[in-house]
Formats: sequence, structure tokens, C-alpha cells
Amino acid sequence: MYTNKSLKNNVAIVTGASSGIGYSTALALSEAGLRVAVGARRIDRLKELESQIIDRNSDSEVLIQSLDVSNKSDCNSFVDAVIKKWGKVDILVNNAGLMPLSYFKNSKVDEWDRMIDVNIKGVLYCTSAVIPYMLNEKSGHIVNMSSVAGRIVFAGGSVYCATKHAITAFSEGLRKELSPQYNIRVTCIEPGAVETELLGSITDESLSGFIQATKKMETLQSEDIVNAVLYAIQTPSHVNVNEILIRPTAQER
Repeated sequence: MYTNKSLKNNVAIVTGASSGIGYSTALALSEAGLRVAVGARRIDRLKELESQIIDRNSDSEVLIQSLDVSNKSDCNSFVDAVIKKWGKVDILVNNAGLMPLSYFKNSKVDEWDRMIDVNIKGVLYCTSAVIPYMLNEKSGHIVNMSSVAGRIVFAGGSVYCATKHAITAFSEGLRKELSPQYNIRVTCIEPGAVETELLGSITDESLSGFIQATKKMETLQSEDIVNAVLYAIQTPSHVNVNEILIRPTAQER
């Protein structure tokens, strides 16, 4: 039986860190001794996160930066700032994502476009920005936050599910390309219902029943997903945890 490896002084980037899973992941990684770079559009929330990290351990090293993952230059600038500060990137957690579910017939095109930009392009842009540094070191770990929707399609989620299926497929393709030859590990995490802000982004009134049913369920907490992230990144370098699917016990589909 192996002992979880130390991650102290590793450098981790977490996107979508202003709330929910991203916020909790950044806290946990910092507590594990990592240097943490956090990005999101809401810089005020990142400043709160930074303060919380420092309050817990004044020796913690943290970098905050405004980040819109749908903007490639933002992603490149963010990674450049990390390299300038610490000289490396060991772990990327692609967490930023949107879930404005809607029935396709209601033609919420702006919401489709935003999901594609954030959920797919954002993951591609951030991954592209760190890859040169990981290739140079022949080491690294990319954690992509997909969803149970990356496996199962449901009415009202056709576009959202399509974006998450894309991330699940991308993760496997990335693994085949980078893991055997360059020792860059890839993990795709697929949460079911989690208590986050995502439900608040749904504007389609036809889905009010879905929202209420989800709110009545004992959903997962952000910390439940964080535990999966920690498990994956703390395994020895010869172990590549490729997929972790996590549902609330009460969730059927």
C-alpha cells in the first residue's frame, strides 16, 4: 500500500476559483502545501479567497488574476504570470464552467455560445497555455472538470451535455497523446449534482421543476469533489487516475 506523495511546493493553477468547487479546491491545495494560482472573472471573490488562504497559513503562496477563460490571451497571460512568479506549472485544474440548461426549442443561442466558449474553448485555451512547460519538464497533471452530463444526456441539457461530452473525449485524447510519452497525467472528474451556483444560471422557466427537485435532493458538497481531486493528484507518478464519476447517493440518472 502506498503513501500519498507530498505535493509541497508544487505549483497549481485553478480556474473558475471564485466560488464552489474551484474556491474549495484552491483552499485545499494551499493547505496541502502547494503554491496556488487562482483565476476567475470576479476579482473581488479572488481577493476574499486570497485572504482566507493567508489567514489559514501566513506562509502560503498565492497568485490571483482576473481571468476570462474564453479569451485566449487572458489564459496565456495568466500562465505567463505563474511562470514569472514560480518558474513552473505542475498541476492545472480546469474547473471554470457554466450550466444554463434550456430546452433547445427555446433557442437561447447566447447561452449556447457562452457555454461553448467557457466549457470547451476555455479548457482548450488553458491547457494549451500550460502544455509547453509541462512538455519541457516531462511532468505534470491536468485535471478537467466534466460532469455526469459528459456520459448521460437528458432533455433540457442537450447543449450543456454536448460541451461536457467534449471534455470527456478531450481528456481521453489528451491522455493518449501526453501520458505514455511525456509523463503528463490526465484526470477527468465527472460530478453529479453539487451544491454550487450553477443552478442560478438557468433562465429557462420550463426547467423550474428540475431546479426544485435538485434543491430538495441531498446533493454533493464542493469538498466531496475536492477529495477526488486530491486523490488523483496525490497518487504516485506511475498511477494515472483517468476518470472519477461521483453522484449523490440520492441521484438516479
